[in-house]
Amino acid sequence: MELSPKQIVTELDRYIIGQKDAKKAVAISLRNRYRRSKLPPELQEEVTPKNIIMKGPTGVGKTEIARRLAKLVRAPFLKVEATKFTEVGYVGRDVESMIRDLVEVAIRLVKEEKIAEVKPKATDIAERKIIEALLPAKKKSHSETPDELLKEELAVDLRAGKLDKIMVELEVEEAPKQLQLGNMGGSDSNLGELLGGIMPRRRKKRRMTVAEAYTYCFNEAAEKLIDTDAISSEALLRAEQSGIIFIDELDKIASKGKHGGPDVSREGVQRDILPIVEGCTINTKHGNIKTDYILFIAAGAFHIANINDLIPELQGRFPIIVDLLSLTEDDFYKILKEPDNALIYQYASLLKVDSIDLKFTDEAIREMAKIAFLENANNENIGARRLHGVMEGLLEDVSFNACGGHDMIELVIDKAYVDEHLAKTLNSLNLKKYIL
Repeated sequence: MELSPKQIVTELDRYIIGQKDAKKAVAISLRNRYRRSKLPPELQEEVTPKNIIMKGPTGVGKTEIARRLAKLVRAPFLKVEATKFTEVGYVGRDVESMIRDLVEVAIRLVKEEKIAEVKPKATDIAERKIIEALLPAKKKSHSETPDELLKEELAVDLRAGKLDKIMVELEVEEAPKQLQLGNMGGSDSNLGELLGGIMPRRRKKRRMTVAEAYTYCFNEAAEKLIDTDAISSEALLRAEQSGIIFIDELDKIASKGKHGGPDVSREGVQRDILPIVEGCTINTKHGNIKTDYILFIAAGAFHIANINDLIPELQGRFPIIVDLLSLTEDDFYKILKEPDNALIYQYASLLKVDSIDLKFTDEAIREMAKIAFLENANNENIGARRLHGVMEGLLEDVSFNACGGHDMIELVIDKAYVDEHLAKTLNSLNLKKYIL
């Protein structure tokens, strides 16, 4: 997608409130990828992504910015926590596993696209298989009707979903057993998959609903129609050239001093991450992948440790540092109301399932924003996540009592309703004013 940086920021604004600096930084990084793709091949090799560190408290949109960015261009995206990795020689995940996981994400992404391409043909094959399985039973009740008319009738009912709950017997392929060999030469090998490619797979008859049978037949047909080798090649290339890895909690592996102890292990993880970020070749079960052109976006609160506490070599590989601001009361108001996936819209949609038409007045939304802001100010600042607690407390009675089975009931949430149902929270906040 050839979006300009301004267009990328506009798209991000649909889901994330504020944080203009961070949005601008990632938008420029994304556009630079497109610019690089238009350069001569010999110059492309010289241009590498400028990795970013997002510094800011929890719940202000660090992860969401990276996730939405990847979704915008359908790039392979992986979020990892730096604290899950251990130094070489210790029990735990090694840093190379993040690259293998990114390749798996790319495989899944490309596979979905290829399946979408063969969907009409796979759908036709699946329908024919289900109709063939249902035909003998249908024939008994319509003995004088020609087969072609019966098949046509079954096809119409199948597409309308009228046959979904009918049981049907189908011959299915047995999946290979998962026999893990561990980390062999840097790739997680599965003995079942290796043998499955050599030995013919056994088939057995299984009873299932038409809906389940259709899903199975469609997947089986699609698998045969797509080229798995081509998928692996394209996925490796896409992960290599447009992959994004979001490393969260980077501050937790920053050494806060040079006094030995656990800091040594933290520094070890940093040194293990360094070659991945600098650029190296990692062996995966789908082939080798170079990490030189993967965009790394790191994030952390950096309350206790500082960015300067990271080893200098790692700091040098994250040249762009952006500060994300704490959310204001006005930000909370906008988060509740403005984004495409606004919280009040989500809750209204959920309760509409049980015939409750939820409406919020502007004063009620402002009061909820005020309560969330004050709670963050008086307790732990957890950013926008505080709004989930406020919404759950406000709608607890409605969510518990709503059960559907009646005409649509309109429920207006006004300021009085908010004050009444969040009275306990408001009293607690008011008491804290007098505690020195």
